[in-house]
Amino acid sequence: MIANPSSLAAASETTTAGCQLMQDGYTIMRSAVPAGLITQIADDLDPRYSETPYCKGGFYGARTKRFGRLLIRSPHMTDLVMHPDILALAETALGPWCDRIQLNLTQAIELHPGALAQLPHRDQDMWQGAIGEVEYLLNVMWPLTAFTEANGATVIWPRSHGVEALVEEPAEAPIVAEAEPGDAIIFLGSTLHGAGANRSVGVRRGIIISYCLGWLKPYENQWLAYPPEIAKDFPPELAALAGYAQHRPNLGNFEGQCPSVLFGGYPSEPIAAVDALRPDQDALLADYVAAQRRDDDGVLAA
Repeated sequence: MIANPSSLAAASETTTAGCQLMQDGYTIMRSAVPAGLITQIADDLDPRYSETPYCKGGFYGARTKRFGRLLIRSPHMTDLVMHPDILALAETALGPWCDRIQLNLTQAIELHPGALAQLPHRDQDMWQGAIGEVEYLLNVMWPLTAFTEANGATVIWPRSHGVEALVEEPAEAPIVAEAEPGDAIIFLGSTLHGAGANRSVGVRRGIIISYCLGWLKPYENQWLAYPPEIAKDFPPELAALAGYAQHRPNLGNFEGQCPSVLFGGYPSEPIAAVDALRPDQDALLADYVAAQRRDDDGVLAA
């Protein structure tokens, strides 16, 4: 099932954060971005937090607010989504299993006083894929307010990831991922986790950004969240991460071409489908086509 063997080899040569992520299922990058950047984002999102109703359902939480599409709600969100160290960790965790990664979601979360602890869960379970063989997802939680044990900081079960997801009871006790604005709490989609209970008198605000394998259906429908008329103004790398790039071979195309063709408007005339293959597939196809063009004497036919 390995789509990118070179990434699998490269994953062994990674940073300290990458080693901890793959060994423990999580890592915390302290001061990953300036606190001032987080303050700007928090200010941009504040009106939406106020306007958003509480969630419905025991999983999302009756004392919790959530909303997405954060790339259109703050111009500073790009700095978090495209953080080079975070993307490097995403490539370490996910690169061996896909041709390219994609943005899974950007979501703001607000836990109000009285919010109950969230059901411990693994986000990879939304896809019902093989367990213990592939990593499907990387989550990054960015606190907008301090995350403390009292206000419901994310609870993580260390080393509950990978094949340990097959075990009914995790072997290790959970840790409370206390963090400050500017820190990044990073964990794998196979790692058991959940929001804690907010027993404080204040709200706990944070942002979750996640990345997944490029051939999966993402949690947030990126093409609806950021239609072509919006995504065309994104930096090219961000537009590709938000789904405006094909996952070779040919997955996620529009009329057989990269969906970024829509940045120029919907074509007024029919367009030709164009192969988007991996190098190994290109080489195999070239040999196959060439063989069919040869006559019995080994000369290329007209």
